[in-house]
Amino acid sequence: SLFDFLTFGLLLGVLHAGPVEFRTGWFVESLATQTLIIFAIRTRRVPFVKSRPGTLLTLTTLTVITIGIALTLVPLSHSLGFSPLPWQYFAALVALTAAYLILVEITKTVFYSEPVQTAGAAHRTRGHTHRIHRRAARFSHPGHLRSAASGQRR
Repeated sequence: SLFDFLTFGLLLGVLHAGPVEFRTGWFVESLATQTLIIFAIRTRRVPFVKSRPGTLLTLTTLTVITIGIALTLVPLSHSLGFSPLPWQYFAALVALTAAYLILVEITKTVFYSEPVQTAGAAHRTRGHTHRIHRRAARFSHPGHLRSAASGQRR
């Protein structure tokens, strides 16, 4: 929503867009951010730096964005309710989209970080590896697992 409001401010306050230009600008911005977010949510790592997406995913995403922009430029655009946008909008769109993706990466880092321990709270003795093995056990062991402490089935 923050980036939608920034786009609204750009379109209305800076570019003085009318209703058709506003609709067109919001369409292009929404399409770009919502398709590019796929790269951020598909991995816990930094996309394109520590986790390379597949070629097909990259090409498909860029094709969707290109088609979306092209829809605003072709003669059919007027019947779709779109109009061509100034180049300044696209320059700002690149900056807004980059800021959006950076903020998503920062938020991802905070989300996946270890929770803060409060004073006096019990410290967890089992780590990440134990949790992964515990969750995977039901898929890698036939039958029911026995509790190590009691020897009984769970």
